[in-house]
Amino acid sequence: MRDYYEVLDVQRDATPEDIKKAYRKKALRNHPDRNPGDKEAEARFKEAAEAYEVLSDSDKRARYDRYGHAGLRGGAGGGPGFTDINDIFSAFSDIFGGAAAGRGGSVFDSFFSGSRQHTRERGQRGEALRMRLPLTLGEIAEGVEKRIKVRRFVSCEECGGSGAEGGSDAMKACIVCNGSGEERRVRQSPLGQFVSVIPCRHCRGEGQVIENQCVACKGQGRVDGEPTIKINVPAGVEEGMTINLRGQGNAGVRGGSAGDLRIEIEELANEHFVRDGNDLLYDLYISFPDAALGADVDVPTLKGRARVQIDPGTQSGKILRMRGRGLSGLHSSRRGDQLVRVHVWTPRNLSDREKKALEDFRESTAFSPSGERQRESKSIFDRVKDVFT
Repeated sequence: MRDYYEVLDVQRDATPEDIKKAYRKKALRNHPDRNPGDKEAEARFKEAAEAYEVLSDSDKRARYDRYGHAGLRGGAGGGPGFTDINDIFSAFSDIFGGAAAGRGGSVFDSFFSGSRQHTRERGQRGEALRMRLPLTLGEIAEGVEKRIKVRRFVSCEECGGSGAEGGSDAMKACIVCNGSGEERRVRQSPLGQFVSVIPCRHCRGEGQVIENQCVACKGQGRVDGEPTIKINVPAGVEEGMTINLRGQGNAGVRGGSAGDLRIEIEELANEHFVRDGNDLLYDLYISFPDAALGADVDVPTLKGRARVQIDPGTQSGKILRMRGRGLSGLHSSRRGDQLVRVHVWTPRNLSDREKKALEDFRESTAFSPSGERQRESKSIFDRVKDVFT
């Protein structure tokens, strides 16, 4: 699934109005009325609608920015995954206008209202960075605050990030574009004049140029650094989930906005447990006498050790549930459970005396799994059912 910001072709710090304009542009280009029978254009139209549905909602956007698509799972705030074009018109009638909602009249009338305005950002935006953050199950269970060092470009202190010796006051307007950051080209055609606007090649669209470069950063406005970043990891995150830290990536060139830092969660293996959603599975090995006679056994948990009761006659494969001993849910306050799967250990090395004792039991019907004893034991289906009851 593609990044929603990439779908709409906007930066991650785009304003709600920027997102709305970008969606209008994508919808106009791929609208079914303009592309009759084009399934790819229809798919792009639906994809843009799904991206807009998330990014136009402040709560959904906040979850998406921190956790990516995984943050929208679980029903509360997930993207709609539009399947019908009319659903999109119904959901975004304010974007398409009244005529669009009913597929009547010209659906493009609302797109051309208002004027386009070119906005110019100073400098160049910094690159986004990505790194992995290893976490133990204990840290995932309760949430944790991490402080890590990140090698990245930081704003140059000597020039304040402008790249000019003496700071931004030493910048001057570009003589080619007169500070507008744009070049206009006019060409003739049989249909008349066509005017195209492109970023100024002399100042790279910034509208300003540097007379004297800063010595410390060589005119880039940024230098190498290794600052310490604080990351607040909520309880219940999962392997592969991404936390996005806005503006914590590389500093921009010559005063441009900073990129983002994307932290990918890495779940470290645990010596005792295997994770299944918010539940933890632990394999407990007990002796045959403990299984036959019953026993109280200590088992590890995320918060120390706890005692579980083994009933007399416990069969191998039985699962004991320790409620509330699992992980907290990211979208729910309910904790998962710890499931203890019992294995009856069969010894490999027996003394002659032990072998003789077992030979004496071999003929006893109480030790035979056949006949009435087998009928009394639970089927595999019943054992599985026990896990959910």
